[in-house]
Amino acid sequence: MTFDQMLESVRHEGAYPTRERAEAAVHHVLAALGRRLTGDERADLARCLPVEAALTLTAQIPDSEPLTGWGFVKDLAARTGATPATTRWDTGAVLAVVTRLAGPDLLARILRRLPDGYALLFGQAELRRPQPAA
Repeated sequence: MTFDQMLESVRHEGAYPTRERAEAAVHHVLAALGRRLTGDERADLARCLPVEAALTLTAQIPDSEPLTGWGFVKDLAARTGATPATTRWDTGAVLAVVTRLAGPDLLARILRRLPDGYALLFGQAELRRPQPAA
């Protein structure tokens, strides 16, 4: 998929009126994801994305403070000045396309690496992680 095709897919997913609005969402969400994702999953996801999107993801220095999925949305909203509702919409539109590009195996690895709450952002069921027996 080319970057232009990615933008058109995000534009369709998010029902954005312009390509520029879709492009802004892509850059904001992928930069935020780049601050959260590390390791092989980060590199493997970058290889699945168009070059422009991969550069946005990998240009970010990962943050050591873990954020839940909702924390991710609130942090991104604060950084962009958007409402949490708009940010959640943008996140869903962009990550729906990222999910298709990554494929199920890589997506499963990414979700195992991230804290709780990210599966829903990627349009996946949020399964409870088994808790260790006390």
